[in-house]
Amino acid sequence: MRKEIEKQFLESAAVKKRMAEEMTLSLVQAVEMLVSAYQAGKKVLVMGNGGSAADAQHLAGELVGRFQKERKALPCLALTTDSSIITAVGNDYSYETIFARQVEAWANCGDVVIALSTSGNSANVLAAVKLAKESGARVLGLTGKNGGKLLAEADLCLLVPSDSTPRIQEGHITIIHILCDLLEERLFGDAEKSGFFG
Repeated sequence: MRKEIEKQFLESAAVKKRMAEEMTLSLVQAVEMLVSAYQAGKKVLVMGNGGSAADAQHLAGELVGRFQKERKALPCLALTTDSSIITAVGNDYSYETIFARQVEAWANCGDVVIALSTSGNSANVLAAVKLAKESGARVLGLTGKNGGKLLAEADLCLLVPSDSTPRIQEGHITIIHILCDLLEERLFGDAEKSGFFG
């Protein structure tokens, strides 16, 4: 059992090492996308299924609440949290439309929609991505494996270099923390100049 535990730690570390080597430029681009949206008075919508739903809620919590800095709340909606909307839409239409219907309601031109899918092939996420792009929102994908269909559909895709769902999810939470950290620094590093405190 100890060897298996050590093996999993080392596998996770190896994925993080590859991320550090391969993903820095795309993470810079993701931060710029989010900074531009927030500076323009736009919002972020985020979605995913299962563990990715939990990650979506985690990200929204960090942005609306705080990550490490005391600062103004940043507008971010997790589309995974309203059980009445999800069950009504799932029952009246289909599970595939639970995020698309919310994107139709909330997404505006210039917003950023963050789509989490470890495979990149979640049908309800892809349906929402299509509507997001039609609304003029930009799409940031977080995925893994070969990127799936999301790789081609997103404006920018952060692809964790692993075929293992647990390792991909671990990569996603690291990406989320990096994005939050850099966003706070860019938007609130100098509170007097940022304009976010009025």
